[in-house]
Amino acid sequence: MYAIIQNGCQQYKVSEGDLIKVDLISSPEGAAVKFEQVLMAFDDKDTMLTSAKLSKIKVTGTIQKHGKYKKIRVIKFKRRKNYLRTHGHKQDFTEVKIKSIK
Repeated sequence: MYAIIQNGCQQYKVSEGDLIKVDLISSPEGAAVKFEQVLMAFDDKDTMLTSAKLSKIKVTGTIQKHGKYKKIRVIKFKRRKNYLRTHGHKQDFTEVKIKSIK
């Protein structure tokens, strides 16, 4: 069974045992997490479950670790004007292992 969940403004296709990186969750490592916003769910025969059953489905997982993505550089410049500005950004993430889809 797999499901499509929404966390924040991003959507993830998950199944049991998957590791996903989501935006930072302010819980400690090893804590349980519930994703209650399930958009779609499919059983083993690739049949989409109805919306009545969809409201009952809960996706649970545990937090494995917190970290940061690689740094990205944002550069803006104006040619021939001797103007150059750089700015870096590292986004925080939380790695979650999906435990069950019920």
